[in-house]
Amino acid sequence: MPDALHDWIVLRQDAVVWFAGLVSLALVGYMAFVFGRFLLYWAGSRHAFRHNRPAEPGDPAAFQWHLVIPCRDEEAVVTQTLAGLRASAPEAHLWVIDDDSEDATRDLVLAAAAHDDLVHLVQRRRPHARIGKGAALNAAYREITAWLPEDTDRSRVVIGVVDADGRLDPGTLPQVCNDKALSRPDTGAVQIGVRMRNADDELPLPGRGRAANAFARALVRMQDVEFQANNAGMQLLRRRTGSVGLGGNGQFVRLTALDSLTAEEGRAGRPWPERALLEDYESGLDLRLAGWRLTHVTETQVSQEGLISLRRFLTQRTRWAQGNMQCLRYTGRVLRSPFYTWSGKAEVLYTFLQPVVCVLLVLLFPLSLGITAAGLVLFPAETADFHVRFGPWMLLAFAVATLPMVFWGFAYRRLVHPDRGRLTGLLWGVLIWLYAYHLFVVATRAAARMLLGRNGWAKTRRNAEKVALGSPTALES
Repeated sequence: MPDALHDWIVLRQDAVVWFAGLVSLALVGYMAFVFGRFLLYWAGSRHAFRHNRPAEPGDPAAFQWHLVIPCRDEEAVVTQTLAGLRASAPEAHLWVIDDDSEDATRDLVLAAAAHDDLVHLVQRRRPHARIGKGAALNAAYREITAWLPEDTDRSRVVIGVVDADGRLDPGTLPQVCNDKALSRPDTGAVQIGVRMRNADDELPLPGRGRAANAFARALVRMQDVEFQANNAGMQLLRRRTGSVGLGGNGQFVRLTALDSLTAEEGRAGRPWPERALLEDYESGLDLRLAGWRLTHVTETQVSQEGLISLRRFLTQRTRWAQGNMQCLRYTGRVLRSPFYTWSGKAEVLYTFLQPVVCVLLVLLFPLSLGITAAGLVLFPAETADFHVRFGPWMLLAFAVATLPMVFWGFAYRRLVHPDRGRLTGLLWGVLIWLYAYHLFVVATRAAARMLLGRNGWAKTRRNAEKVALGSPTALES
């Protein structure tokens, strides 16, 4: 072989090795950035979780309470929900929004209203119905506004949002109006904690086998760990950064705060974002951008059903991830806002970008495997040397990223089940780590839906609903 040709081949090989090494280093660097970002956020959440100080309950008689329950085909749960809310909040008006249900939801609500003057039906019909939870909540806002006397002190009126399967803990209203919450006149909204009331159900799937029931129990337990530990820590961190997020279940909003949003151009009578997949979190962004303080209360909770079906769970979480991606359009307004501190802006950006980061990791993983495989075939010595150098660091980063999730298992055990042993806490910690990988699945599905222009609102079916073979997991408008 001529010397010139040999030199050219060697040069090309060196260039390919250099390029592959550069790409591999970039991948390692990106993963290190993602892990570092995660660890910083976790450390802040853990610190806030460990140093949380409860507040004394306030006086609910100082406020007028209106609990709004959006319903779309909720005959399986609505009667029990109304009974539970009446027991936990006897002074509250209950406004049930029937979003053109095709089952007996409307009849069940009317039957309850016939025996309880504080139960009201907000009836919606297509084509204006079934277009999203935000539109349904706006209909209730207009009904309540029209029902209130003109001389009402609207700053003392509170609208709470409770899911159709939601149940408030006794004493919720006094905690929502404590001195750190709605008793502060600058507080526009309060989010309370969430728990899964079927987390201790030993037989979530009667008639099914051991394996199916074990998986369903683990799925519900992980949802409970997620909300009572992970999400609680996250919200307590947000309380410090001034960026508390509102959820679809257990949010309480001052009526004058909602009024301030309707004063914006094009939003008359519509304080909640319509056709948004994550209208709850978006409404919190709108309130904060309008200058209202938001806070989180851990002293009370709303319970809901943990999903026992993996398909229904993934459908629900895909909608959440897609709604999160839709929130990216708020980025400029948040960064320019005088009401967000620098730490609040950083926290919001972390939340906005979480699904995007997951999608990028999903795309980069096969690329990394492809580069490694090609390197082992074409340049085995150089590839082996690269992995000897950086492989241990990658394994260490993986282990370090695992440990924080295991911490939440121990924290959950101490908080919720101190009667259980440490091995159980360790098991829950390992399971919540594995459970967290669903974020990569739902983020990828959400990105695919956005690329396909699919933005419909999917209603997650309840556990008690009977679904015929071949029918959809969720109903999408």
